[in-house]
Amino acid sequence: MGSVRKSLLLSALDSYLGLLLQIASTVIIARILTPEEVGVFAVAAVFAALASTFRDFGVAEYLIQERELSSDAIRAAFTVNIVVSWGMATLLFALSPIIADFYRINGVGEVMRVQALTFLLIPFGAVTMAWFRRQMNFRPILVSGLLANIVSFVVVVSLALSGFSYMSMAWAALAGVAVTVATALLVRPIDFPRWPGLRGVRRVIDFGKFASGIYIFGQLGKGAPEMVIGRVLDMSAVGIFSRASGLVEIFNRLVLRSVLPICLPYFAQSVREQGSPLQGLLRTMSYLTAVGWVFLGFMAVAAFAVIRVMYGTQWLAAIALAQLLCLAGAIELLYYPAKEALLSLGKVKECNTLQILTQSLRIVGVLCVIPFGLAGAAWGLVGAAMAGALLAHAALQRHVGLGPTHVLRAVGPSLRLTMLAIGPLAACSTLWPINEQNYVRYVVLGVSATTLLWLLGLRWLRHPLWIEVQRVLQTVRRRLDSALRAGP
Repeated sequence: MGSVRKSLLLSALDSYLGLLLQIASTVIIARILTPEEVGVFAVAAVFAALASTFRDFGVAEYLIQERELSSDAIRAAFTVNIVVSWGMATLLFALSPIIADFYRINGVGEVMRVQALTFLLIPFGAVTMAWFRRQMNFRPILVSGLLANIVSFVVVVSLALSGFSYMSMAWAALAGVAVTVATALLVRPIDFPRWPGLRGVRRVIDFGKFASGIYIFGQLGKGAPEMVIGRVLDMSAVGIFSRASGLVEIFNRLVLRSVLPICLPYFAQSVREQGSPLQGLLRTMSYLTAVGWVFLGFMAVAAFAVIRVMYGTQWLAAIALAQLLCLAGAIELLYYPAKEALLSLGKVKECNTLQILTQSLRIVGVLCVIPFGLAGAAWGLVGAAMAGALLAHAALQRHVGLGPTHVLRAVGPSLRLTMLAIGPLAACSTLWPINEQNYVRYVVLGVSATTLLWLLGLRWLRHPLWIEVQRVLQTVRRRLDSALRAGP
């Protein structure tokens, strides 16, 4: 667990620093760009994200889970990554005018053409970063992520203030990728394979043709609301929905992007050493819900205050949507590591099937209720999340041995913790509704009180996460003591 904790700390630090810069840029951009301009970028970003998911082609997962990783395997992965990435770049360029015509907005095509340039660069850093993940060495990933986020922040704010509209976000994304690739080239080991090769390509393709589908369908389901809303309603509606989902995305950046890169290596290590990822999966579910349910609960209760502080008055229509999306996110969080658990066992086909089913539910859920507007789309996602949780549990029960009792024991303390930490805030907001006069106080006092109650609840309920919190506090205390003793 020592290497896992260190990796988690570095991965979390990368996500937190990136999140701070993202929040800062969001606060600024939300007051410069209109909902329509944000919506144009959001729609184009969905197609770029789909292409990016296919571009990965499961290469990173292949390198991580391969039991005996040779130089030939790394070169083969590099070859596959180049071919698929450059193919996706060509496809994005070719489809950009067609998609722009479909949405009747030329800006969608303009953004897509800039985003396509990133696909030409990514292969030269992706394989190296996957190798660092396999080694659970997240220090280079932290450095590259921090530099990329700083550059992206400077570019997006500068260009937005200069009148580049939605293109400011597109150019910022390209700049961030360029920095990430450059850093990967600088920090890779001297003996790391530098050229592509053909030996072992078939093995990479055999793995990737199933593993890539897992993430492609995942991204398709994630981007379905923006794709449908942009065509059925308008770009302003896409922008509002994007900002509402942005509250859930904060948690993804804050926690999930720190934890998920470690889950697959951690589960795979558990399989190699113990023969099953079950205990690691239960621990992950317990930790994620202890943090995620409290976070999403706070965001749902204080949605008015948070949106007013972060985005300003032109985005208040996103409040009700954000509350529903937080509910959907809390349901999905329960089985969020399911695909990593299945992949660690080599159950690629089964994982692919699960993703197809769960993401199809999201698409159907949105399509069925989009006639009722944005609120209908959000309710459709809540229903899809509930059905997807049942499917994920069934798959994990069949292949990992996860039973209902396991789940209740793992997340029961998290449920009690959430009620303890969020209950007082919910009661106060009911008695004294959040409005223009008190929203700042609700954010400041709400965050402080909820954090304090969360820490007290962890200790009082003896939640398994409290052990990890104690270790962090002890480490901080030791370092402070050392610093004080070393001082003048």
